[in-house]
Amino acid sequence: MSERQPTPGMDRVIERPKRRPLYIAGGIAVALAVAAFAWLATDRSTSFTLDGQRIRTATVANGTFEDFIPLRASVEPERTVFLDAIEGGRVEAVLVEEGAVVEQGQPLVELSNTSLQLDVIAREAEVSEQLNNLRNTQLAIEQNRLSLKAELIEFDYQIVRLTRLVERYEELNGKQFISKNEYQDAVDELDYWKGRRVVTRESQQQDEKIRIAQIEQLQGSVEQLEKNLALARSNLDNLLVRAPRAGQLTSLNAEIGESKARGERLGQIDDVEHFKTSALVNEFYLGRVRIGQQAQLESRGEDYLLEVNKIYPEVQSSQFRVDLRFVGEAPKNIRRGQTLQMRLVLGDTSEQALLLPNGPFFNDTGGAWVFVLNGDRSVAERRTVQLGRRNPNSIEVLAGLQDGDEVIISSYSSFISVDRLFIDR
Repeated sequence: MSERQPTPGMDRVIERPKRRPLYIAGGIAVALAVAAFAWLATDRSTSFTLDGQRIRTATVANGTFEDFIPLRASVEPERTVFLDAIEGGRVEAVLVEEGAVVEQGQPLVELSNTSLQLDVIAREAEVSEQLNNLRNTQLAIEQNRLSLKAELIEFDYQIVRLTRLVERYEELNGKQFISKNEYQDAVDELDYWKGRRVVTRESQQQDEKIRIAQIEQLQGSVEQLEKNLALARSNLDNLLVRAPRAGQLTSLNAEIGESKARGERLGQIDDVEHFKTSALVNEFYLGRVRIGQQAQLESRGEDYLLEVNKIYPEVQSSQFRVDLRFVGEAPKNIRRGQTLQMRLVLGDTSEQALLLPNGPFFNDTGGAWVFVLNGDRSVAERRTVQLGRRNPNSIEVLAGLQDGDEVIISSYSSFISVDRLFIDR
């Protein structure tokens, strides 16, 4: 049969498009949906198989929680006095040995300082010069005072003499035994001496005020110079270093011939009769440690009580320092630098609580989660928990665990990122 050819002027036959691409797209979509459903239905949690001999477990149980932390404290003197070179100089003699028990005021080290000695000599010469000036001024003022006093005596004498003369002239004046000029001359001379006496008296009073002011000023200068001289002499006395208090000379840094600067530390004296302890505490307890909290110490079968009396504000290497003093007697024969183990009580009373034994796991999780074993101890599941207070022995459980739960308390460092542990027994 021959194929029909289209004739001119007639319509063309239109072929229907093929649908294969639509079928492919639909198949892909269905495959993706099935894959997504399978992925969502698959357990994506990670797991780890662990040798059961490598873990340490503990059981959650109700018990009595004692709120305390252990302290490793070092013994220190309650009072320490430092020896400093008040005035620098050359060490001439060391009068005691390091470690000796000294009395208050006992000489320890002798220094020499040529410059200080020359300064004292110069001040002594200055004071002597000022004292001489004061004496000379006092002598001159006294001589002037005596001279003025002699003049007043002379004035008084002339006034008395002329007063009598004028009185006689007045008696004779009416009888014409003397001339008026003689009488008038006597009256004028009397007035002259009286006037001079008034002026001289005023001058004497003014000189007296000036004299008193000058003497007070000179005396003040001398007193100040004497104070400076006394200070310089005391500085000279400081070249002999003495013990400011009784105690044990635990350190002495001075060798004969060595030069010491002013203020340089020479040593220290400790009170060997009274001691305190100093300890470092983890910054985790910074908000819970307070002044007055008590610590318990057991030494040689006897119990001793201490209390926190100072908390240092600085935190270094995640620790802060506290000082504790003994309440009552301290242990016998303790020494500076000795280490004591004690318990610092943070809570007032012991309380009943759900407890989990303490372990290395806490450092890995921060107490946010733990691994809990199932009944046959073949699998351990990761579980979120809420933990509260802790001491070296146990941790208070607030939520997430029940009485009887068995928890892995050893370190989680090798499997910290997994959700399930399979225990190989």
